[in-house]
Amino acid sequence: MSHIFDAHLHLFSRPYFEALASLSPLPGTVETRLAGLAQHAAIEIPSSDLGAHLQRWLVDLTRYGVTRAVTFASAPEEAEAVAEAARRAGGRLVPVALVNPKVAGAPARVEALFASQGYRGVLLFPALHLYRMAGPDARGVLEVVARHKGLVYVQCGLLQVKVRDLLGLPRTTDLAYASPLDLIPAADAFPTLRFVIPHLGAGFLRETLMAGTQCSNLLTDLSSSNSWLTTQAPPLDMAGALQAALAVFGPERILFGTDSSTFPRGWRHDVLAATLAAFDRLALPAPQRARILHDNAAALFA
Repeated sequence: MSHIFDAHLHLFSRPYFEALASLSPLPGTVETRLAGLAQHAAIEIPSSDLGAHLQRWLVDLTRYGVTRAVTFASAPEEAEAVAEAARRAGGRLVPVALVNPKVAGAPARVEALFASQGYRGVLLFPALHLYRMAGPDARGVLEVVARHKGLVYVQCGLLQVKVRDLLGLPRTTDLAYASPLDLIPAADAFPTLRFVIPHLGAGFLRETLMAGTQCSNLLTDLSSSNSWLTTQAPPLDMAGALQAALAVFGPERILFGTDSSTFPRGWRHDVLAATLAAFDRLALPAPQRARILHDNAAALFA
């Protein structure tokens, strides 16, 4: 099997969990909330030792042949830790930051992320922060990313964050802002930018295919357990979804990812196994497999 470039992974370092726990309405201190979260979610909350947490990720990535990974800062408070982890990893981790373009000063913050912290892209979440990619809110951030020749991930479709639920944080996502079709005006306005729709649109597969047909600078990734497949009518499996994506995006605009996030589960080799099984069912040639598993992401982040 060729080398693997995981184009979708969350570091979930200590600052990420502390940031969420500080917002929680549950009684107790941040520490007691984190202890309860670890117990109920059956996950390990990392210590403040970033080096130890990073090393654990690197060992797991090496174990499964993952040479590089895009690593998200999943909260603004985690941006510094993810940047530091990427520096220590010597190029194996590519930092991408979640950004809310509606926050005052967002373009300046993104400029600093690229210019001084080594970031290579941003993750936008219109359904969480309640704006439209087709509207004016995201434009300033997109201008900065375009100037730095970065990548833009845009989370679309369904989402349930178990950690937020267990911490008692309200669900604020609105699927009215979650359609991949909203990316079309932005992709047309910034033709040199590359946009990635994760999870094959997470339930909006048809809209992802339509947007990908319209805009050649849109890509998609295969990350997550793809539980959204159960929402499709008629029923669809991973091989069928991949076949539809290949018909529109071709192997050149599809990225492999896992959406890995926490220990003890660690790197999600189950997602790799499901992807390889879909490749086998479609009899996908070896060069096309290599493109999806590694080469496309490697070219984007050369």
